[in-house]
Amino acid sequence: MRQINFGLIFAFGLITVFFTLENTAPTTVHIVPKVEYTMPLAGLLLLVAGIGAVTAWIFAAWTGLLTGVQLTSNASEFEAQQVRIQELETDLNRYRSTVETQLGLLPATTVSSGDVDHQEEPANSV
Repeated sequence: MRQINFGLIFAFGLITVFFTLENTAPTTVHIVPKVEYTMPLAGLLLLVAGIGAVTAWIFAAWTGLLTGVQLTSNASEFEAQQVRIQELETDLNRYRSTVETQLGLLPATTVSSGDVDHQEEPANSV
C-alpha cells in the first residue's frame, strides 16, 4: 500500500512540475471588485492547491476531534451500562435466593400415584 501511495504522490508531483514548466504565462486574478493580482498560472495553481491542502488538513483534524469526543462519550455510556448490568445481575441473584428460600418454607405437597388413579371422572349431564 505504501508503494501505491508513493507512486501516486510521485505521479502527481511530476504532473505538477510539467504543468508549471508549460504554463508560465501571466494570469490576472480578480479577488474582489477593484482588487486584482497578476501572477503566472502555475503559481496560481500551486497557491490554490496549497490552500486546498490546508483546508483538507483542518477538516481532517476537526473530524478526528469530533470522533474522539464521540468515542469518549460512548466509552462512558458503555461503562454505565456495565454497572447497570452488574446491578441487575445482583438483584436477580437476590430474588432467586429469596424465591428458593420461600419455596423451601412451603409445606411439601406430594401426590401419590395411587391417588391419581382412583379419582372419579365427573358424570356428563346430557
